[in-house]
Amino acid sequence: MIFNSFDFAIFLPIVFGLYWCLGSRRVRAQNILLVAASYFFYGTWDWRFLFLIFVSSLADFVIGNFLQKSYNDSYRKRLLWLSLGLNLGLLGFFKYFNFFIDSFAYTFSFLGVTFDETRLNILLPVGISFYTFQTLSYTIDIYRRKINACNDPVAFFAYVSFFPQLVAGPIERAKNLLPQFFDQRVFNYSKAAGGVRQIIWGLFKKIVIADNCSLIVNSIFLNYQYEDSLTLCLGAFLFLFQVYCDFSGYSDIAIGLGRLFGFHLMKNFDFPFFSRDLPEFWKKWHISLTSWFVDYIYIPLGGSRNGLNAKVRNVFIIFLVSGLWHGANWTFVFWGAVCGLALVPYLLLGRNGRYETYVAKGRYLPNFKELLQMLGVITFMSFSMIFFRSPDISVAWSYLLGILKFDFSISVLDNYHFVLLIMGLLLWEWMFRSRAHGLDISHLTTKVRWSLYSVFIWLILFNFGSNQNYIYFQF
Repeated sequence: MIFNSFDFAIFLPIVFGLYWCLGSRRVRAQNILLVAASYFFYGTWDWRFLFLIFVSSLADFVIGNFLQKSYNDSYRKRLLWLSLGLNLGLLGFFKYFNFFIDSFAYTFSFLGVTFDETRLNILLPVGISFYTFQTLSYTIDIYRRKINACNDPVAFFAYVSFFPQLVAGPIERAKNLLPQFFDQRVFNYSKAAGGVRQIIWGLFKKIVIADNCSLIVNSIFLNYQYEDSLTLCLGAFLFLFQVYCDFSGYSDIAIGLGRLFGFHLMKNFDFPFFSRDLPEFWKKWHISLTSWFVDYIYIPLGGSRNGLNAKVRNVFIIFLVSGLWHGANWTFVFWGAVCGLALVPYLLLGRNGRYETYVAKGRYLPNFKELLQMLGVITFMSFSMIFFRSPDISVAWSYLLGILKFDFSISVLDNYHFVLLIMGLLLWEWMFRSRAHGLDISHLTTKVRWSLYSVFIWLILFNFGSNQNYIYFQF
């Protein structure tokens, strides 16, 4: 079941109605309903996936309580390693088993050694990378004594399986989301209306922009050998925005759904294409994952405390891990390496983190320098995404070499409407870059607001029906 489907359009009103009919004083009953609804939602992909999320939730609930009660450092460390081993073991088996077996066999083939590769027909559980990181952060934070263990299994299972953000984030921390399952949740019309606006904005980005871009992107990448340089550039450019609208659209819908049920989920994207350099871009792109890597990998490795060389090394490591997190393919690892290397000059020159406020604050338009900076970021990310999209590295290199042929054809003009679509998105987001999301227009007059709502809803309904999965479901 996906958000942009008729099934979900039936599922949501039923759960919403039952949830609020229980009454705000029956918090535990609401949590039980959310667990049941979330497991049903997740089980519609494959009921066998439920066993994995149940085991992961139960293990970390039990381990968390033992960690809380114990003051024996050695014992607590063993418990932490048990949690890490179980969760990463499940993730590694289901997501990376065949990848590592194939890579191992391929490496030894250069030495003349051949292996009888054992491949399993493993079905990747939807969203396993997301909820695994969410449960890991819980046990790690208890181990660090940053949070207390949860004593209510219903609340904890609801925290892990909360259906709005279960399969593609945001990756919530226990310190933010888990306490909300103990709070009395009272229906608030203003918050719910704001949630609906954000859902509409997310559906617009997903259905109207991402799904339409995917049509031309798939065609270009499938036939890249026969396309001219300009068309290949267009494919890379459109894929970057397809990924953005697909994933940030999901995040917007998840956050909006959370508000409908009285929850606050963290912001996951903050208009990243208006970044003036790459460090600023990564602070605004997939914020929940970036902050997770900083807290649980970068800082434990030493962060920036041990000198510049260690800082560069640690940044590069988290980008390699980030690439591998995105998929069991060397293309993702290479993509992560490219993005990590691109940050090295900023680190060496001490120019990372120099932008603290959004671009052109207090001005309608960017200056020429800011415009070039933003175009530079978009251009780099478009080219890096060629590796993200390609089935293997050889295809990615061939695609890049095709761009370097510098042969042009006017046939690319046939796709001008896709470029106009992206330009329209950028213009709209520019106007609302200081607000929570692109449809945060409560400051406008009632007539203007409802006119805009009608336009966006009509565009969504006009393009509705393809029911394409979200790109990040495969991660």
